[in-house]
Amino acid sequence: MERNKKVTIRVNDAVKKYGDQTVLKHVTLELEAGQIYGFVGQNGSGKTVLFKSICGFTKLTEGNIEVLGKIIGRDIDMAEEVGAIIENPGFLPNYSAFRNLKFLASLTGRIGDNEIRDAIEKVGLDADSRKKVGKFSMGMRQRLGIAQAIMENLMILILDEPFNGLDKNGVEEIRKLLLEQKNAGKTIVLASHNSADIDILCDEVYEMEQGVCTKIK
Repeated sequence: MERNKKVTIRVNDAVKKYGDQTVLKHVTLELEAGQIYGFVGQNGSGKTVLFKSICGFTKLTEGNIEVLGKIIGRDIDMAEEVGAIIENPGFLPNYSAFRNLKFLASLTGRIGDNEIRDAIEKVGLDADSRKKVGKFSMGMRQRLGIAQAIMENLMILILDEPFNGLDKNGVEEIRKLLLEQKNAGKTIVLASHNSADIDILCDEVYEMEQGVCTKIK
């Protein structure tokens, strides 16, 4: 029996140009709830620009992107119900993990201390630690970035290289966490240079090359 589709993201003929350079070339996608979508391609292929465009951080030159039925830049300025890690997560270096996420959570007012603590613990960090984020390893910062993305229990996760800096155990833990998020009905969009991450996690895989997006799985 065919499962009921719930399309959460529609990318409609998206084009993005910077001057005479076209970095997204007529990209069209439909992404559904309860699925993990992998994007592969070299640096500069257009993956990060596509992710930023879905979030509303980057404005398209042509076409549009619809997130949960609302068109970015027309109905809403920024995508709602999206948790994201794009490029290096930025945190206040003199604050602990908990204080950083508490500050970020205060901007929306959606969650309290319990949800913040739960997110920190889910990614394998200590919510009670007073260690300043400026002293964190790259892997710890990456875990905190993932905690930030999941803490508000949003419908969509956009994760650009979420496994950067993680050791083998960290990779295993975060893969398990993402599968749990998928099973909870989230739409997960991720880019990884590690083919094992893509093979293990993703229901569909797209290759980006010079702004062209092609489905390969």
